[in-house]
Amino acid sequence: MVDALRDAHPVLQALLATLFTWGVTALGAALVFASRDVGKRTLDAMLGFAAGVMIAASYWSLLAPAIALSEGKSVPTWFPAVVGFMAGGLFLGGIDKVLPHVHLGFPTAEAEGIKTSWHRSVLLVSAITLHNIPEGLAVGVAFGAAAAGYPEATLAAAVALALGIGIQNFPEGTAVSMPLRREGMSRLKAFGFGQASGMVEPIAGVLGALAVIVAQPLLPYALAFAAGAMIFVVVEELIPESQRGGNTDLATMGAMAGFTIMMLLDVALG
Repeated sequence: MVDALRDAHPVLQALLATLFTWGVTALGAALVFASRDVGKRTLDAMLGFAAGVMIAASYWSLLAPAIALSEGKSVPTWFPAVVGFMAGGLFLGGIDKVLPHVHLGFPTAEAEGIKTSWHRSVLLVSAITLHNIPEGLAVGVAFGAAAAGYPEATLAAAVALALGIGIQNFPEGTAVSMPLRREGMSRLKAFGFGQASGMVEPIAGVLGALAVIVAQPLLPYALAFAAGAMIFVVVEELIPESQRGGNTDLATMGAMAGFTIMMLLDVALG
């Protein structure tokens, strides 16, 4: 996969990588054609797994390179990572306050964001779409960083990040389509909504790659920004949802497994 992307323009690399992550979301959503439901224990483990992948990716693929790239600059080494990380969290927090959405397992009455008459299915997809924004952004920024030629940010590391995000997108697609099917929606429509939640990733990925190519001095801030946005999603959404059903140990071990796999990918490939 690394060799196939090596000669492509970094924006094209980011687009292809995020199309892959979107495709894995669609694969997860496609489980709705094989089964009417996935057990709550399985979904909780999947959500925990996704959280673990995102936590590991936030450090190994984003924050660590951001800190390394900041060494020897006119500002303290920690400054870009701190500013970018907090800015990413605040950015997602702002969207969370505005975008109408409802988290998995919560009643429609507990929808967040601006009050709206949107159907529950749209609110569920909106919630998953919200945390796909930082995932796509992270992949795009990673490929843009690799194109800048810094040894701290390699193409292999960007590919590892895309693989990790893709793997954890599988349960996300399932986590959208299965509840919709359980609520009586047709298989085809439930699949359509499930895969649609990943459509934002190619858009965010291309924007992220373009941003760091055009403004290379912002690269450490952009990497940390993507990390902060992902950690916000993990703490605000994925971990609470994975623990809500009472399968706390299973969800926690899922998170441990996800962290381990993402760490392995980044260290082995990056």
